[in-house]
Amino acid sequence: MRSFIAVLGFLFFVGACSSENEGVIMTVRGPVSERIMGVSLTHEHILVDFIGADSVDKKRWDLVKVEKQILPLLMKVKNSGCQTFIDCTPAYLGRDPLLLKALSDSSGLNIITNTGYYGAGNNKYLPKEAFSESADQLAGRWIAESENGIEGTGIKPGFIKIGVNPGKLSEIHRKLVIAAARTHLKTGLTIASHTGPAITAFEELDILSEEGVSPEAFIWVHAQNEKDLSTHIKAAKMGAWVSLDGLNDNNIEYYEMMIQNMKDNNLLNRVLLSHDSGWYHPGEEEGGKINGYSAIFDKLIPILLKDGFSQDEIHQLMVINPANAFTIRIRKI
Repeated sequence: MRSFIAVLGFLFFVGACSSENEGVIMTVRGPVSERIMGVSLTHEHILVDFIGADSVDKKRWDLVKVEKQILPLLMKVKNSGCQTFIDCTPAYLGRDPLLLKALSDSSGLNIITNTGYYGAGNNKYLPKEAFSESADQLAGRWIAESENGIEGTGIKPGFIKIGVNPGKLSEIHRKLVIAAARTHLKTGLTIASHTGPAITAFEELDILSEEGVSPEAFIWVHAQNEKDLSTHIKAAKMGAWVSLDGLNDNNIEYYEMMIQNMKDNNLLNRVLLSHDSGWYHPGEEEGGKINGYSAIFDKLIPILLKDGFSQDEIHQLMVINPANAFTIRIRKI
């Protein structure tokens, strides 16, 4: 068996050499070719503030202190072979594009941020306009961030992040999905939706279909929370991205089973892997307990290789799939 380091070297080489029909991803340092996206973590967090939309304020954290705590963790995953880090903290939950740019500059990692609103958590993190404005008006806000940058920084989002409560969608959460669909059709940004159960994911996919958006533009975030693995197969066959993004040292075996299920059905090309880890907690001493982002590199990939996954299959999961998912392009039905 080739060593893990040799495998990562292969991933770097293939990612750097593939340039035919390349697309663009949007990082906090600007647009770059998808071919340099490389090994990617597709759902992580650097800072999250759960105080609520009515109280969140960037004055609650110090960029220098956050960087001191987070940069060593980013350098560790970079040294493990990671090239792109996708930060999924949405607006009104601690999204800070200037912090992300500073960390990208310091680490050398591509870092991607988002636009959109997060309705999960019983709407605690939604701003007032989410309740009063139409889907078109909300989409207009998100499109403006895509075109002009976030909050006057000039830093543009690389995807749309929304969040919905599990179960049947409420009217306001349906509105968020519609707004995301209309933003996608204007910008080509992929929609990543904090979802979980399959019943909610398929309701979202139905709404996207009504809006003319292909399932290929949709990332089913936290799909690992759905225990009926046949639904992973159903969504992937429709074209959606199945995001298994809660990996940690204690659930490696379960993740291997879910990934093997997708492999057995020839659907590895619709899987995204990440930890949903971090993060700096404003208001807690030194940011509180911050988990790292390394279990995929330290634990999962070596186990997959040992159990018969090929170098090409690891490349598919860690390089090809993230680039395909986050390349900016409009995906219509």
